[in-house]
Amino acid sequence: MDQTEAKKSRHLALLHVALVIFLQAYPLKRTNRKKYYYEAIFLAIIQKNRKMAKERGLLSPEDFAQLQKYMEYSNQKVSDVLKLFENEKMAKYLQGDAIGYEGFEQFLKIYLEVDNVPHHLSLALFHSFHTDHCLKENVRKANVVCLSDVSCYFSLLEGGRPEDKLEFTFKLYDTDGNGILDSSEVERIILQMTRVAEYLDWDVSELRPIFQEMMKEIDYDGSGSVSLAEWVRAGATTVPLLVLLGLEMTLKDDGQHMWRPKRFPRPVYCNLCELSIGLGKQGLSCNLCKYTVHDQCAMKALPCEVSTYAKSRKDIGVQSHVWVRGGCESGRCDRCQKKIRTYHSLTGLHCVWCHLEIHDDCLQAMGSECDCGLLRDHILPPSSIYPSVLASEQERKHSKTSQKTTDDSNLCISEALRINPVSNTHPLLVFVNPKSGGKQGLRVLWKFQYILNPRQVINLLKDGPEQGLRFFKDVPDSRILVCGGDGTVGWILEAIDKINLPVVPPVAVLPLGTGNDLARCLRWGGGYEGENLAKILRELEMSTVVYIDRWSLEVIPQQTEEKTDPVPFQIINNYFSIGVDASIAHRFHIMREKYPEKFNSRMKNKLWYFEFATSESIFSTCKKLEESLTVEICGKPLDLSNMSLEGIAVLNIPSMHGGSNLWGDIKRPHGDSCEINQALGTTAKVITDPDILKTCVQDPSDKRLEVVGLEGAIEMGQIYTKLKSAGRRLAKCSEITIHTIKTLPMQIDGEPWIQTPCTVSIAYACQKQNPQAPWILNFHPTTFLTSSQYPKFPLIPFL
Repeated sequence: MDQTEAKKSRHLALLHVALVIFLQAYPLKRTNRKKYYYEAIFLAIIQKNRKMAKERGLLSPEDFAQLQKYMEYSNQKVSDVLKLFENEKMAKYLQGDAIGYEGFEQFLKIYLEVDNVPHHLSLALFHSFHTDHCLKENVRKANVVCLSDVSCYFSLLEGGRPEDKLEFTFKLYDTDGNGILDSSEVERIILQMTRVAEYLDWDVSELRPIFQEMMKEIDYDGSGSVSLAEWVRAGATTVPLLVLLGLEMTLKDDGQHMWRPKRFPRPVYCNLCELSIGLGKQGLSCNLCKYTVHDQCAMKALPCEVSTYAKSRKDIGVQSHVWVRGGCESGRCDRCQKKIRTYHSLTGLHCVWCHLEIHDDCLQAMGSECDCGLLRDHILPPSSIYPSVLASEQERKHSKTSQKTTDDSNLCISEALRINPVSNTHPLLVFVNPKSGGKQGLRVLWKFQYILNPRQVINLLKDGPEQGLRFFKDVPDSRILVCGGDGTVGWILEAIDKINLPVVPPVAVLPLGTGNDLARCLRWGGGYEGENLAKILRELEMSTVVYIDRWSLEVIPQQTEEKTDPVPFQIINNYFSIGVDASIAHRFHIMREKYPEKFNSRMKNKLWYFEFATSESIFSTCKKLEESLTVEICGKPLDLSNMSLEGIAVLNIPSMHGGSNLWGDIKRPHGDSCEINQALGTTAKVITDPDILKTCVQDPSDKRLEVVGLEGAIEMGQIYTKLKSAGRRLAKCSEITIHTIKTLPMQIDGEPWIQTPCTVSIAYACQKQNPQAPWILNFHPTTFLTSSQYPKFPLIPFL
């Protein structure tokens, strides 16, 4: 044992003694004592590893997270940057295959697409690339780093296929282009891979033996040289390396696991060798079946037990349990209600479909048929999905008839597999935006892949929404869950319009964005905070359906030499605004694109909004807005002459700016909002009388919009903090035309842009021709699912 390991062991021993003394002084229940003990040990190991990494001159976790954020917003590739260094302008920074700090800064600016990289980050990165074995002595003294090492490192962090990354890193060091590298050059590639793994919080002590074994297999003849084909073939068969390189697993139903690296805060045992993975150590876990192994055991792992569809006629209609050893997180048997001692060895079984957890000895008492458990209303079991070739003759005739009546040219997915859901269920189609909510979206994606059938869970960044919608187009009583922000919801609704589904399923929202205004008014909350997803799905079962209007937006710019930004959407789902709030949103948007590392949490985003709102209240860039535009409602001009406004908002839902109700709440008389609006004159297209507007209830399904005037950023803050009840109610109408005479900031559903003088027309986009098939202009009136729980935001007027 070396000196470092000895120090680590002594540290853990001291921590163990301290915990024992603490537990004797403050006795806890046995289960809680064990839980807190393992959590404390886990945190101590993580902190110790980070401290040791810092002592070795590596980047801090905060610096690495900041670097990843920059890369997320950049569209540049390492190969593109390297081509620039071949030009005369950038070639001056080269010193052979090395670059100095000035050249390194230029590399970062181009690659990350930012004007100024924080000095502490670029300096820490530069020093981290100093490696004694890759630079000559005179080069080290010149304070330079190897350009190949820098390029190799960043290429490993880029998105893309692992095979392409392996080939690119090989060619970086193959300077003569003969397709051969010696073992020392391959070791330099592996060194960069190890550094990336360490920054990603992998246990590199377990990775090094895997890389050494891979090198032995590559250089089987002991020649000391490696060809490109040998390097790519060996890398493509080393599972931990593929996971490290960002392998995007595709669902193939061929027994292939969908691995992801996972660090365990409690004792977990390998499904293959049945030895402990180690507290705080990292292993690989399958998203589909929770099969867990050491990194070095992954190549020998048994095939994945999960099959997402029936592959023979005998499997259609009746679902059987699929048991996998281990993974019993509850620690209690669902049959005998006794404890499962998961901390001592690989014990217990769990079913991947109903999620029951039982003792090994209780298996014989369990039946073979699986009912999919508490979430059966949402799950499409494999027995309900089968290839078209297994369909009956009657089903094939029905399918051919339906295909003749559709304009959809891409029917390959619906033709390949058929869906016949369990009766009296509501199969759920889940769309997840992995980039929403930081890393939260990716974790939600992984969890849903285990909770539901993986074919029900769509990664929007990888597959887009069309594939999932076509797969579900003939599924009766289906529902859609969108995991993302308001922009993601708009994306899904737009895709639904294009595909022209025969029946539009109701949509629920799991809020992962910043504002989440639509989720707030549907009572799904202002943001997902890691709650139990199974509990959220059970709430969805009890949800009710509400209708929300949608509005078309047309912007016709005047002839001018000024450049204008593109209009983000042509459909309004939530709101549209001009002036002060759009100015704040636009400044926020520009700053986030320029410095993405400063916008990595909801709290930071709100603080930035507060800063920009404070600045706007001082400078008042949209002062006297009424002099820069005219507003017509249903063809009649709206009188703004006696007002001093800095913003005008057109509302479809009762939430804006992350929870503000600009229209305001009222003390309602008895009766629902529809009855109240009818009493106030539903037949009238326009309501501008101030006395009537005071008692008008905002209803997202009444085919009318609410127009509100804002006096400035201070008033917006007063409404958000409940110091003021509402903005200035101007009108309630079904059609709006706005003429602007100067360049103004605008926003639609939280997406801002700068617009030159123009005419903005807003009209109702969904009109019912009959109750069963409401459509016109290719836009569907969308139904949403609203939570049955008591709202977290009691400002919703239609509750």
